Amino acid sequence: MAGIVGYGAYIPKYRIKSETIAEVWGEDPDRIQKGLGILEKSVPASDEDSATMSVEAARIAMKRAGIPRESIGAVYVGSESHPYAVKPTATMVAQALGTIPNLTAADLEFACKAGTAGIQICMGLAGSNMVRYGLAIGADTAQGRPGDALEYSAAAAAAAYIIGPEEESLALIEDTFSYTTDTPDFWRRPKADFPSHGGRFTGEPAYFKHVQGAFNGLMEKMDEKIDNYDYFIFHQPNAKFPRAVAKKLGVPKEKLAEGMLCPIIGNTYSANAPLALANVLDHAKAGERIFVTSFGSGAGSDAFSIKVTDKIEEKRRNGYPLSHFIENKEYITYAIYAKLRKKYKGM
Repeated sequence: MAGIVGYGAYIPKYRIKSETIAEVWGEDPDRIQKGLGILEKSVPASDEDSATMSVEAARIAMKRAGIPRESIGAVYVGSESHPYAVKPTATMVAQALGTIPNLTAADLEFACKAGTAGIQICMGLAGSNMVRYGLAIGADTAQGRPGDALEYSAAAAAAAYIIGPEEESLALIEDTFSYTTDTPDFWRRPKADFPSHGGRFTGEPAYFKHVQGAFNGLMEKMDEKIDNYDYFIFHQPNAKFPRAVAKKLGVPKEKLAEGMLCPIIGNTYSANAPLALANVLDHAKAGERIFVTSFGSGAGSDAFSIKVTDKIEEKRRNGYPLSHFIENKEYITYAIYAKLRKKYKGM
């Protein structure tokens, strides 16, 4: 069985409030906040992208893991905002971390679940002894067309996980299950600046079908029940969907609390579920269990059953808690936001 040997997360310090965006487009801030449940979101600085944020998160994960950098045998970076269309982010991250060349590295893309797909790949590599440690990262600087609903949610962050041997793990990954179909609810064509989405189509045939499919699949596979878990994490495109799917599945809302970051951070896409898991691991105790279900448009969900070990207390002291990045923030105007996100053409 493979497990989480180290984890780390990073959120840019800049924030923009939903009401600031709403004022520009003449929208009712209360209606927006009630509809999406998002108060504010993170915004990357001009010198931040998926590569730089991945490095920041990975350095924290490495410190927590306490392993030599040359022992990393695989690096996977999941994102839909890789800095280059043709040039891997994973190699830049590996070089910045000081790993040695004899490793496998690749970029992944599956909308918001590319980060959890990387975890599954590293589970296979570490579990089969092909590598001792694999590094899986989910990172994004998400895009939203000016005036579109996505502009209120598309945020930025990174979360990194070092997957390795059971005996060194702060949390064991007991099992995983995926549910995948061809559901075109969200897309961005080559050379397009901003993504398109199917509006309400994103809900029932996409998000809810796949999240419930992965959740029920893993529960049945493991013959488990909701009462056996202390925390639940569902992908958060907004604050309403995860609460709605939890209600459908019979998950108590209090078991969502530690992982609900979307209202104050926004939708961080490939970092979404991994970021929520990092916050839960910052608070979880040995013996507690966590159920995580990601979602990526296109569409698919990955579900994980995770059990925290007695190594959690010692290891998490070696890195910044996610609260450090949540609380260290600076609000910006829409003009600065538009400049940072390169929404002004001709710059």
